[in-house]
Amino acid sequence: MTKTGIVHIVYGGGKGVLELTQEAAKGGTSEAGDQFGHALAVYDADLDGCSDLAIGSPYEDNGTVVDVGRVLVVYGSATGLGAGKATANYHQGAAPLTGATSEPQDLMGYSLAAGKSSTGVPFLAVGVPGEDRGAAIDAGSVIYFSGATTVTSAGIDQDDAKAGEVPDTAESYDRFGTSLAATPTHLAVGAPGESEGTLADAGSVTIFSHTLVSGVPKPLSVITQNTPNVGNASQAGDGFATSLAAVPHREAGATSTTESLLVVGIPGEDLGTITDAGAVQVFRLDAAGAYTQTGWIDQNSTNVLSVSEPGDHFGQRVAAVNTAVNDVSTPTETRMAIGVPGEDGSNGVADRGQVQIMPLIGSPGTSDVLIAPGAGMPLDEPRMYVGLSIAAGPAGFYVGAPYGSAAARAVYLYPHNVTSSGAPTQTFKPGEGSIPADAVTFGTAVR
Repeated sequence: MTKTGIVHIVYGGGKGVLELTQEAAKGGTSEAGDQFGHALAVYDADLDGCSDLAIGSPYEDNGTVVDVGRVLVVYGSATGLGAGKATANYHQGAAPLTGATSEPQDLMGYSLAAGKSSTGVPFLAVGVPGEDRGAAIDAGSVIYFSGATTVTSAGIDQDDAKAGEVPDTAESYDRFGTSLAATPTHLAVGAPGESEGTLADAGSVTIFSHTLVSGVPKPLSVITQNTPNVGNASQAGDGFATSLAAVPHREAGATSTTESLLVVGIPGEDLGTITDAGAVQVFRLDAAGAYTQTGWIDQNSTNVLSVSEPGDHFGQRVAAVNTAVNDVSTPTETRMAIGVPGEDGSNGVADRGQVQIMPLIGSPGTSDVLIAPGAGMPLDEPRMYVGLSIAAGPAGFYVGAPYGSAAARAVYLYPHNVTSSGAPTQTFKPGEGSIPADAVTFGTAVR
């Protein structure tokens, strides 16, 4: 069966690998086109000290209703993932989502964000970007799960007013929930299809608190390229918030962490006559959701490596990390990785892609790093689209290379402060280290 999906877990410390199908995860039956593993999130859902894995399967059918989607939470234990508590199987129409209705192309599980709030409560946010809201087709929504022993759930959309007015309106093709990012203080929800007046697909991101009002996260603010004090301006097709990443942030001298840094990918941004060159904006969020733009980055920014070209799609994916013990941000400890899947090689290799790593604060060109096929990554082939799959972890940035020839498919781990063209510290590759050799499109999603 094609595009069924599978998740490969590589345990640290050389403790082996685990292969999860829907059957192995005890979460249903694998079917063609499910795309099990399209989105992943790791958190401690039940506060037992073991990591748990949320897995999105957005193209899962529910009977004859196609592409409804579902999410599984596979619980960890001292003996491994899935060896203890029964898997939680979340889909619309079944507990705890009995009030939700399954509709074709809802795509529940297209995006995921998870963690623990500043008050110590586990949360899981699930994007449902194909959700219709009345006559608004594909307006989108988010399902928010909260709690460890007793898990509650609530739906959020742009017309919701249960926790206060969401500062926007649900409209056709907003695709609210396409992207998600979270810190212990904030939840950010991307709607890259949001129109700004007559400008279709300009995009927006809405900020919420984890404070629940009537069971729903409290809305705080909305950011577009047309909102006050945001650089540049909305254009049709920008896709602002196609990708999001967020990390906790604390100013030097502050006694607690109540702020976040938010990275917003804008892969459809035109730079003058350079169409779809792409850009990234960085915002500082305070506890009340007020935002300050702290950075604008494109490939023509001062001292940033590479040059903006048509179709680069700089910012198609973003990832970020803050490794400071107390969250006080510095250029060496607060880093972001930006995917550029449409980048052509200097040798004319089309769409080989690349990833650029740079500081989240200060001038991005001060320690800009470039990782690309043939430069810090083996092989150099057309249409590898490197930069479509990136993730941040304590050990570094994970870069997936699922396309190209079988020899090129792998996931590479690079230190947060790797030098340009530096070698990965670890490579995960089908056929090596007990990973099955037949793992097709290995690394499409990484965590």
